[in-house]
Amino acid sequence: MGVLASAGLLAAGTLTTAGPAHAADPEFTIGGPAETALHPYPATGSPQKASLGLTLTNPSEDEENGAYQDEYTVRFDFSGLAGVADVAFGEDGSLDCERTGTTAVCHDYGVWPGLSALADLEVTAAKGSKDGDSGTIAVTAEGEGATFRPFTTRVSIGGPDLSMKPLRLKTDLEPGDSQPVPVTFTNNGTRAAEGVLLTLQNTRGLEFTERYQNCEYSEDDGGMGSPGAWTVALCAFPGSYEPGATYTLEVPPVLRATEHAFYDTLIYRINEDDTGARAAQRAGARFSSGKGAKLTLRRTPSLRSADLDPFDNQQETDFRTTNTADFAAYGDRAAGKPGDTVDVTLGFRNQGPAWIGYIRSGEAVATVDFTVPRGSYVVSKPAGCRGVTASGEYRENQEKAPRYFCSTPMSVREDADFALPFRLNIGTAEAGATGDVVVRDTHLQAPPLSFDPETGNNKASVVLNAEDGQTTTGGSGSGGATAGGSTGGSGSTGGSGATTGSASGSGGSSSSSGTGGTTGSGSGSGSGGALASTGTVALAASGAAFAALLAGGVLFTVSRRRRATR
Repeated sequence: MGVLASAGLLAAGTLTTAGPAHAADPEFTIGGPAETALHPYPATGSPQKASLGLTLTNPSEDEENGAYQDEYTVRFDFSGLAGVADVAFGEDGSLDCERTGTTAVCHDYGVWPGLSALADLEVTAAKGSKDGDSGTIAVTAEGEGATFRPFTTRVSIGGPDLSMKPLRLKTDLEPGDSQPVPVTFTNNGTRAAEGVLLTLQNTRGLEFTERYQNCEYSEDDGGMGSPGAWTVALCAFPGSYEPGATYTLEVPPVLRATEHAFYDTLIYRINEDDTGARAAQRAGARFSSGKGAKLTLRRTPSLRSADLDPFDNQQETDFRTTNTADFAAYGDRAAGKPGDTVDVTLGFRNQGPAWIGYIRSGEAVATVDFTVPRGSYVVSKPAGCRGVTASGEYRENQEKAPRYFCSTPMSVREDADFALPFRLNIGTAEAGATGDVVVRDTHLQAPPLSFDPETGNNKASVVLNAEDGQTTTGGSGSGGATAGGSTGGSGSTGGSGATTGSASGSGGSSSSSGTGGTTGSGSGSGSGGALASTGTVALAASGAAFAALLAGGVLFTVSRRRRATR
């Protein structure tokens, strides 16, 4: 509601917040960009607006009980901008505010855990202001039984404006194709940039052929659910980069499509180099320095352009490489008496060569479709799996469902093992009772995987009290298991070291000898999350995290977290 409605925040500025102190009352932190630069007041026409987003952080990690459920008041002091800039609340940020001269008082209710939008301000250069002028906005808040840490942000007139030029790169590739990336940018601002920071981000199917000594490198999942989905390079260039000048890399780095390439993206971004920009791009990840040659910039002839635009620092290119991936399903088997509880692990392995990442849509890559053996029922399942009817329709009651759909995150590495631990009660299942395990497209009406030509190994089985000669292999591929040992059972490994639990049980009353999947740093053993392996796929990943990454600059997912919208 009102001033606290969600807004597009922090498009270009670096976020700064004061760290919370330990106190008996809950403590919340007001934050936002450390500084916002404005285009100078024009000789003719209206001044250009800039959006200044402010946030409120509740550090509680308790989503259910960590909310502050009371009214609070926010006060804005704009007196520090006198003669420098004019400020107004955005369209979504004025309903609960009363403005008097250079101050405003706003009211709202509730501070939910995490980062929320506080206010969206529109600022413009004041008439009579000059290039280099600056001022501040001070924000405070108060509420009964809570502490709000104040925040001050600076607004300045003029400054550097680094604009990245889009590149015409070849985007339809074959594995092994390579091409130079002649990164070029212009300072469209009113003042020089003192040092610049080039960020190069590429997905797993792409690689630069050299790692440069003035760059530092890191690998992360970038919110895509697969370790190492993104490689990030931060390259520093000291010196003064003058307004109106264009610069390009002296020797362009070479980008290559690897054997794992399929759908991939390259992001290239330029910022003025300072501690804030570096911290924002690092986003807490570990970086290591390159050992190769030094990457250098040279100035090229250019025409002056007056465009202070914080949204053009970054460009992106998407690539499509001709390639395939082989998703091989595997099942399991377990043994026990009627009524016994047993553990089975089922799923699939990506046998490559391609990794699959639906980067733009954020959609799941595939679904594991598990039909429960007749006479048995599921006691526990991975958190990312949902029970459906036998025909695949929606089912409200998740207990003892006859069938389960388990979808992957938006990416699956070339060596991934998507292992799903289930616990079954054998119930009245007859000897040799079998349930199907199928890895398919997420759309039930069109099950084939478009990138997987090896359809023979997309199906496997879960078998209870297997009879002689009965196997868990449903196809001709190597992804299934044989009667001699189920894939995913007995500590077998998949991907690059992901181990699943043993499920080849004996006929006793206990579950089969493993725990139904060894869990690691993912969602935990009770939720069916990621296994402890660089090749293991996490069950749940946020497409919003990647959307924030593509927006450039600082990564934030901001939500109102209103009770009514949950």
